[in-house]
Amino acid sequence: MLKGAGRTTTLRGLESQRGKPAKNGDRTMRSLKHAQNCCLAGALIFVWCSTAGAAQANPDPANTDSRQVGVQSDGQHDFDFEFGTWKTHLSRLDHPLTGSTSWISLEGVTVVRKVWDGRANLAELEADGPAGHLEVLSLRLYNPESRQWSLNAANSRGGALGEPTIGEFKNGRGEFFDQETFNGRTILVRNVWSAITPNSCRFEQSFSDDGGKTWEVNWIAIDTRLKDASDEER
Repeated sequence: MLKGAGRTTTLRGLESQRGKPAKNGDRTMRSLKHAQNCCLAGALIFVWCSTAGAAQANPDPANTDSRQVGVQSDGQHDFDFEFGTWKTHLSRLDHPLTGSTSWISLEGVTVVRKVWDGRANLAELEADGPAGHLEVLSLRLYNPESRQWSLNAANSRGGALGEPTIGEFKNGRGEFFDQETFNGRTILVRNVWSAITPNSCRFEQSFSDDGGKTWEVNWIAIDTRLKDASDEER
């Protein structure tokens, strides 16, 4: 009986709604549309909130990369490691690019001074060996536009700066290149800093007469830091 009564009541309700005037039907349709609009608006708000939350939890990789790039070093302090006084063991190849395997050793001291708050520096090397006394001056300049360094060197005998090598440091290794004339031939020159620690570093100079396919090392300098007043201030 309960089931039958309930079913009859439902049918009567439907019949009574069908028998009502059209005005009430319009009111019912407006109510249904209003409810549908509310549901749709609620769904859109839910989707927007979910999307915003996901964007915060998982930021755009491109934007993240751009922020990371912005805080990366620009290179103007890449030579800071070399400020101070160093004991230098120098090996120099006699007669480069001739097939020579004869090396000359020299012992000396290198002093590197900071200029322009690190955006330039001046290195002075004095060394002695079987071939005599050697004096080399090196001026390194940072270019803020290219974010590269130019390395300019001169010895006391010539008294003039040679062609600068241009380059930068990446992952703790500095590479610098130029093109110049040596013994009447156009060659490539490469300078490399490597094995950099707070108290030691290695410098190599190489020549190439085949466009960079092969390189012959002709100058190796191994530097070991000497403690002095400037080091204590650092």
